[in-house]
Amino acid sequence: MASEPQGLGPISYVVVEFPGNKMTGKGLPILVDLVDRGIIRILDLEFVMRDTDGTMNIIEMQDLDGDIDLTVFEGVRSGLLGESDAQEAAAAIEPGSSAGILLFENTWALPFVSELRKGGAELIAAGYLPQDELIAALDALDDA
Repeated sequence: MASEPQGLGPISYVVVEFPGNKMTGKGLPILVDLVDRGIIRILDLEFVMRDTDGTMNIIEMQDLDGDIDLTVFEGVRSGLLGESDAQEAAAAIEPGSSAGILLFENTWALPFVSELRKGGAELIAAGYLPQDELIAALDALDDA
């Protein structure tokens, strides 16, 4: 019987902007499905708002307006996200908008990373390419 992988998989984050503070709940069922299937594990989920004057406010889930049911995410807080992370996210969005900050473990990669570690290797970097930059790069290749 194979032993369970030890440690953590790669940790990632995404910041999603909601222009005009319009949160529809689209995508939430898919996020829940990713967790249910063991592909990711949510470590933190926070929301911030940037007022029209540029002031940043952290929004508690229970204070979000609308018909979005976020109760499944209540209590999801590892403590890894700090105020400086919220400030960075708020600075990246337009005034009058809000953002969700999702910190998650890529549990799908845990067996792979565990095996690498058994061989003496360490995962030292991971990253994502922003979608708009990737599309622009691919478009540039098509135009060449």
